[in-house]
Amino acid sequence: MNDAPPDHGRLAAVGPYFALDSATAPGQEPPPGFLPLREFYAPGPDGPLAHRVREVARRLGTAEPRVAASVLHLGLASRFCSVGLGAAVLLGEVPDLGPDRAWIRVPEQGPVDLWLPLGPATTGPAPLADRFRRTVAEGCLTDLAAAVRSVVPLSDGLLRGNAASALAGALRVLDAHTAQGAARALVSEVLDRPPLAGTGTLTGAPGSTAFRRTSCCLYYRIGPRAGVCGDCCFTRAPGRR
Repeated sequence: MNDAPPDHGRLAAVGPYFALDSATAPGQEPPPGFLPLREFYAPGPDGPLAHRVREVARRLGTAEPRVAASVLHLGLASRFCSVGLGAAVLLGEVPDLGPDRAWIRVPEQGPVDLWLPLGPATTGPAPLADRFRRTVAEGCLTDLAAAVRSVVPLSDGLLRGNAASALAGALRVLDAHTAQGAARALVSEVLDRPPLAGTGTLTGAPGSTAFRRTSCCLYYRIGPRAGVCGDCCFTRAPGRR
């Protein structure tokens, strides 16, 4: 039995959204500035998540909290999906990024930092796609959606669409680092089953993946020049009332 910690350096080599820091010894504390994810998710207008929504709104220049909340949700979902998919395909494991285990740090620029204590990931006889769906799609992405909705009301369809879009985005990046379409096969299976079934359609071959979602993330509402995302259900920004 191999008890060596996983080589998370292979994830960081893919890109910053795939990076994951972790302890190297039992009882090791995270670096300064990290907060338990459960505390970051604390509900209410004075919690860290609500503060982050307001900061995103300020940076985007939008007066609509739901637009800022959706953009923030999509960014966090992209981190979870990238780490989960990268670890599944490159390391054969799915790290538990749930709120009772993961720690988070928000830098001034770039994606959030994630840290895990030493401990087992989800390995075992279950198919990799099943472990990913249970741990990421049904686990940390569902917890993330509930946390965001406790701060700003957003539709379930929008949040599930964001999660699917984040997963497709992680796939596009990871495709260049994997062989034989392993990442594409896993993502296709996850998108075909709840909770992400019906959120969009993957097209193209491995290495040229495209995704068209069935919902809108509201990015176009940032301003008249924002346009729509590449996988939006709209081909152009709808008129604003």
